[in-house]
Amino acid sequence: MQVGVEDGAHADHFRPGRGGLLAGSPLAQCPHAVSLRALPVLALSRDMATLDLRSLVLMSGLMGLLLAFMLFFLRLSYPRSIRGLGLWSAAHAWVFLSTLLFAGRGVWPDFVTIVLANLVLLAGIVSYHAGIARFFGREVFWWRWAVLLLVLAPPLYWYGMVDPNYNARLVVVCLVWSGIFLSMAWLIWRHAPRTFPTRFTVITLLLHVGVLLLRFFSAWMPMAEEGLLTPTRVQSLYVGSNALMLLALGMGMILLAGDRLRAEFEHIASHDPLTQVLTRRVFMDACQQELARCRRHGRSMALLLMDIDHFKAVNDTHGHQTGDRVLLDFAQRITGLLRRPDLLARFGGEEFVLLLPETTQDEALAVAERILARVAEPAEGLPPITVSIGVATNRPDEADIDTLLARADKALYQAKDEGRNRVESA
Repeated sequence: MQVGVEDGAHADHFRPGRGGLLAGSPLAQCPHAVSLRALPVLALSRDMATLDLRSLVLMSGLMGLLLAFMLFFLRLSYPRSIRGLGLWSAAHAWVFLSTLLFAGRGVWPDFVTIVLANLVLLAGIVSYHAGIARFFGREVFWWRWAVLLLVLAPPLYWYGMVDPNYNARLVVVCLVWSGIFLSMAWLIWRHAPRTFPTRFTVITLLLHVGVLLLRFFSAWMPMAEEGLLTPTRVQSLYVGSNALMLLALGMGMILLAGDRLRAEFEHIASHDPLTQVLTRRVFMDACQQELARCRRHGRSMALLLMDIDHFKAVNDTHGHQTGDRVLLDFAQRITGLLRRPDLLARFGGEEFVLLLPETTQDEALAVAERILARVAEPAEGLPPITVSIGVATNRPDEADIDTLLARADKALYQAKDEGRNRVESA
C-alpha cells in the first residue's frame, strides 16, 4: 500500500514553512514546536553541552600517567643504547600534572590553573622534544628551553591574571606548541629510518599541529569569550584532539623504541662484535643472492679472500689486546676504500673476505693492490702488518658461492706460498 500526502488541508501539516511547520498544523500550536531541520543541530548542540571537558582533561591526564609508567619500565628493561625513554616518561608525567592543574579551573586560584598549568605543560612538551633529541644522539640545549619559559611566562601571567583573556592566551600557546611539535616531527623524519613507527609518529605530530593552527585562527573570529572548559564544538574538538594526540604520541614513542631495539638485535646478529663488519653467515647469503643476480643478467662479481700475514706472531709478541686493535684497524682501513655496494666480512680469526659487485677481474686486482698499499702504511701505536689476498671472479657455469670461494681460497694459499704480502688470482 502506498502512503503519501494528498492535496488538501492535511497536506499543509507536513509542508515545511517558516518555523518548520505551517500555522495550520496542530503541532504548530504547541509552544515547544521547533523546526524539523533544526533537530539534528539541536541534538548535536545538546551532546556538546553535556560533554564534560573537565572529565575529558582528567581522563587524558590519566592516560598520560599510564604511558609515563610504561615508558619508565621500558627504560629499565631496554639497553642503555636506546636513549630518551626517561625523558619521554618524564614528559607524560609533566602532562599528567598539568591536566590536574587545568581541571582545577574555577576551584583553585587562577595563577595555579592558568599560569602554572601552562608552564608545567611546556615542561612536558620540552621533555618530549629533548627525549627525541637524545634518542637520535643529538645534544639538548637546556638553556634555550629556559629562555623560552622566561619569554612565555609574562604573556601567560598578563592574560591570565592582569587582563584575563582566554583567546589571547590561546594564540600564544598554539603558536609555541606548533613550533615545538613541528621541530619534533622534523627531527624524527630527518634521523629515523622510513618505517611505520616513524611515519605514524610524524603524522600524529603534523595532525596535531593542524588542529593547533585551526584553534589559533578560530581565536581571532568574532565569538563570545570562551574558556578552557567551555563545552563549545570548537573547544571540545581542541581538548579531545589533545587527549588523542597524547595517546598516539605515547604509542609512537614506544613503537620507535621497539623499532630501534629490533634494529640493534639485527645488527648484533649480522655483524662481528669486534670489527663491526658482517658475519660469515650473513655475508654468504648476500653473496649467493649476488651470484644469482649475476647469472640472470650476465654480470660479473669478484671475491677477495684476505689473510693477515704472521698474525699469530703479533698476538704472541704484543698480546691479544694489541691483536684485537690490529684487527679493528685492518677492517677500518679496508672499509675506507670500499664503494657503497661492496661488502666486507670477517670469516674467522685474521681472515676477511670482500665482495665486489659489478667488478671484473682486472678491476678486482686493482682494488686488491690498493688494499695491499693501505694495509702496509704504518699505524700509530700498532705493529706493522702485511696481507695476502686471493682474487676470484664468477664464471657463467658457477651456481654455488662455495665454488667461487674455493677458487679464491686457492689463490690466497698461492699468494702465501709465493712469499706473502702479494695478490694472486684464480
